[in-house]
Amino acid sequence: MRSTRLLFGAILSVSVVSALVIGTPAASLGATRSSRTSTPQNVDVSQRHGNESETTVAINPTNPQNVVIVSNVQHPLSGMFEGVSFDGGTTWATKLIGHGDNLGDACCDPSLSFDNYGNLFLTYLFNRENTIPVALSTDGGISFGLIAKINGIPKRQVSRSGHDDRGLFQFTDQGTITAAEGEVWVVVNVGGPMGAFGAPVHGLGQVGSFDTREVIEGTNNCTYGDVAIGPEGQVMNVCTLTESGQGGGKLFVNVDPDGLGPAPFGKRVFVADTHVGGFDFIPPQPDRSVDAEPGLAWDRTGGAHAGRAYLVYTLEQKNESDNTDIYVQHSDDDGATWTDPVRVNDDHTTNSQFLPKIALDQTSGDIAVTWYDSRLDLGNGGPGDTDGVPNDDAQYWGAFSTDGGSSFTPNLQISAGTSNSADANNGIDYGDYTGLAFFEGIARPAWADNSNSTGTNPDGRLNELDIYTAAVPVRG
Repeated sequence: MRSTRLLFGAILSVSVVSALVIGTPAASLGATRSSRTSTPQNVDVSQRHGNESETTVAINPTNPQNVVIVSNVQHPLSGMFEGVSFDGGTTWATKLIGHGDNLGDACCDPSLSFDNYGNLFLTYLFNRENTIPVALSTDGGISFGLIAKINGIPKRQVSRSGHDDRGLFQFTDQGTITAAEGEVWVVVNVGGPMGAFGAPVHGLGQVGSFDTREVIEGTNNCTYGDVAIGPEGQVMNVCTLTESGQGGGKLFVNVDPDGLGPAPFGKRVFVADTHVGGFDFIPPQPDRSVDAEPGLAWDRTGGAHAGRAYLVYTLEQKNESDNTDIYVQHSDDDGATWTDPVRVNDDHTTNSQFLPKIALDQTSGDIAVTWYDSRLDLGNGGPGDTDGVPNDDAQYWGAFSTDGGSSFTPNLQISAGTSNSADANNGIDYGDYTGLAFFEGIARPAWADNSNSTGTNPDGRLNELDIYTAAVPVRG
């Protein structure tokens, strides 16, 4: 959710779903590399009335058959949808969380991260409080407990960088959580600049206080970011300047070289000019618009590209052309310098690609990138067209890189059907982001979809959005 836009929708009568949902059998998480080009088996995880969107997904490295998905539900209903699987995504137990339970009155914007101990961290937004909740699960997502309500960075507090940060924490928006290397970090827009909050982790259920709090230098009017942890505990933030309008935006990264140590985040480093503003309207996102939606991944494998940081984003080829593409750059010096961008989508159209997500398999160093793609919607009634209008329908697509981001595999259509966000009447179209996890050679995306390709959406085809997923083996 972007707090500078009004929320949406009428109240729908929705009951809590707690029964086991049986999906189409998905590929085993231990599957080997495949050169197949067919669409992977799709599973409708949510199977509920109303819209679900803005989803996050995580795979438990201590038990890779344990996959957890959380998403928004259509507001003003409080709560978030959760799906938990312990068989690699074949079956799912689903329910609403943050809806009259111990997690409080949840609004939206969930973000998940497992660490190497099996801790599952969740952050989201409250409906009414300008605090950042952090919840923890030690049982693979079956239950969560609230471990922190971060109340931000007080006005006039002097940050570790020595700057007087006046007037901060006016609101919170689109936080991201990540955990690795014995630490957990939340980065969030706190009303102009980006705020970073870190805590130590010593084992399963052993999480310290979020005592490390920083305003990230040079991030005023910078938002829609991401956070990643490096192999030595470094922390990288990326955000988009500016947060409004269609005129374009620039991507900057800042790095804290010692994570929870005494050093602050360093000065911002310019990476790319995206031509995508904070609210850039394109035909497949006519109500919500898109931003560049930058995402980070950092190689902690100790392998051939150890220490390499990756950045994915959307670039509009010409401002206001709606010809948006997905690009990746990487850095081998902790974000100080970046390579030339590599285009990920391999279509030859001028249609839109948007809302990218990146994930790195920490068992191999391979990377996966996924996104919504309108390449097949030529408005001529073909397989990617639902209404005779070009470039307003989309599928979900992806690609892999097995050579450190130098090149990407031929693109794979992941979604079995074609969706139209305007038909969902969601108010935020597909939302601001999707989910992606990648472990032991299997990419696990999660996305909002109203194609009803599985025949299990209770609202039917081209109505409200359900949360879909698939197990996608890496292709070399």
